[in-house]
Amino acid sequence: MQLEENVKTMKTTSPDDSLPENDELAAEYQFDYQKAKPNLFAEQNSNRKRTIVVLDEDVSEVFTTPEAVNKALRALIEAMPR
Repeated sequence: MQLEENVKTMKTTSPDDSLPENDELAAEYQFDYQKAKPNLFAEQNSNRKRTIVVLDEDVSEVFTTPEAVNKALRALIEAMPR
């Protein structure tokens, strides 16, 4: 009964109704960076320098997190002769 009522109240459209007249991208878009807002989901720790390193697949299977990589490298640094 509820399903029948929902079907009656839903608007039906043809596939042509959803497409705009001109469905092409503009050659260029102007973006006003002065109106941009910071990404609230990005990490905001600017005091810390980060370096991106790409691991080989076999290494990344063992060290699955940045913390694991850093812990292993710090142990290696401590074991190295000065």
